[in-house]
Amino acid sequence: MSPNENSRRCILSGDTDARDGLIRLALGPDGMVAPDVRARAPGRGAWIGVDRATLDAANAKGKLKGALARAFKTGAVDAPADLGARIAAALEQDALNRLGLEARAGRLLTGSEKIVTAARKGEVRLLLHAADARADGNRKLDQAWRVGRDREGTADRGMVLPVGRTILSLALGRENVVHIAITEAAAADRVAQSLSRWCDFIGSEAKAEPCTNGVQGAEACEAHDDGEVEERRV
Repeated sequence: MSPNENSRRCILSGDTDARDGLIRLALGPDGMVAPDVRARAPGRGAWIGVDRATLDAANAKGKLKGALARAFKTGAVDAPADLGARIAAALEQDALNRLGLEARAGRLLTGSEKIVTAARKGEVRLLLHAADARADGNRKLDQAWRVGRDREGTADRGMVLPVGRTILSLALGRENVVHIAITEAAAADRVAQSLSRWCDFIGSEAKAEPCTNGVQGAEACEAHDDGEVEERRV
């Protein structure tokens, strides 16, 4: 992407990308750097587009501090040793908050039977599974999703999230959230962007890409199935 007002340069890799695909770091009055994942903090910001493993390595070697000093144009800058963990937590919370907002606005479905019905009608734009969802439950919904999108015979499947049903249930304010379907295109885009940025940073193989006109919508890492968690209908 060519540089423009909506793009930023990663201070570690030097690569340029859209603002929405990068993570902003803000400088506090005490010279400490903190994640600003919503890019709302005042003052100059520094942007990163690398994953957590790369960031942690750069932080440990002092490379990150040097890059931050150049970005903020001051030597009075410091990065906490656990900056990677703080960014990961902030991105997780941002993604869960987005899901909660869409839930309160009535733009997503939970409950296997509701999702299967909507999926077979071609109404599901993005399909998500909790990390502790049973593999057979995932397969049932994935198959319904493929049928509704005329993608039978492909490997298309919903995205397995890096968190389990307990965290998803708290985020959505509902009981036992195991699977989530988003039926509105714009909402699916918003959720996919937030989830993908989180997963890219933590190094998850999961990718959230809402389906458009029958094109594959979401790739996912392998579903987790410990055989001990029994799914209940929401």
